[in-house]
Amino acid sequence: MRAIVCRELGDPETLEMVERDSPPCGPGQVRIRVWAAGVNFVDALFVQGQYQIRPPLPFVPGSEVAGEIIEVGSEVNDWSTGERVVASIGLGGFADEVLVAGSVPVRLPERISYGQAATMGQSYSTALFAMTHRTQVIEGEWIVVAGAAGGLGLAFIDVGRMLGTRVIAAASGPDRLHLCIERGAHEIVDYTTENLKVRIREITGGGADVAADPVGGPHADALLRSLGEAGRLLVLGFASGEIPRLPANQVLLRNRTVVGVDWGAWAMAHPEAQRELFAEVLAAVDDRRLQPVEPTTYPLEEAGTALRDLLERQIVGKACLTT
Repeated sequence: MRAIVCRELGDPETLEMVERDSPPCGPGQVRIRVWAAGVNFVDALFVQGQYQIRPPLPFVPGSEVAGEIIEVGSEVNDWSTGERVVASIGLGGFADEVLVAGSVPVRLPERISYGQAATMGQSYSTALFAMTHRTQVIEGEWIVVAGAAGGLGLAFIDVGRMLGTRVIAAASGPDRLHLCIERGAHEIVDYTTENLKVRIREITGGGADVAADPVGGPHADALLRSLGEAGRLLVLGFASGEIPRLPANQVLLRNRTVVGVDWGAWAMAHPEAQRELFAEVLAAVDDRRLQPVEPTTYPLEEAGTALRDLLERQIVGKACLTT
């Protein structure tokens, strides 16, 4: 089997592809032939040593895979070889095969491609979790999505549209904003040329109901100030690399709320609830209520290039490694 190995923390270009023997399939395990592995911002953080969890070296990055089952352990009764599956595995996904417990994979509807499946789990689960668990969006509400042309941003546009909200996509540049319109955003704001707070208030007639911020940095303050009465700011991450300091008086004014959204920790603590959440996502994709993008693809051996492109914002939408 082939795998991408991180031997030292640092730049993604230091990743190596190695050939290794396939480990034996345990009685409670299944072996998945990986056809696509999602490339996510968290994978880059693992490789750089900037994530809150540091796995022992060496390790294989990659947390989302899609493929087919090629071997079934003797104690596993729910799976057969040849079945199409998607799996969230924590680490080890940047390889052409993985071993997981028989309880981990989820059946993949025929309508969903391997590339879509390998790149939608984290983003779509996060978006649905944020809008139905951490807050409860209401049909007709205005929701602003920062970094809207990224993988998580596009998922928020799609899920927000499905839930009946009116979505304002905030991104940089006409190409990214055009993609947001294609994916269902009702309004757009270019925060490199427009005043984010002023423009959102103009569009909404006074203030947004919800703002989803996976970016952090200098725009977080404007997003908070753009909220109307009882508006909610969803804090999802800090892709800009800068953790903002939000003025507490702006939270107090107009009865605003700042809500932390840590889907990953919740999913690990509540695996059955996460399976139900993701099953809801897959069902919505299967009946076309959700329409995830096809990702930009890289061959497995170019994992370092894919992560570098992600870090430097060269990827619009999602990306995956193919084997």
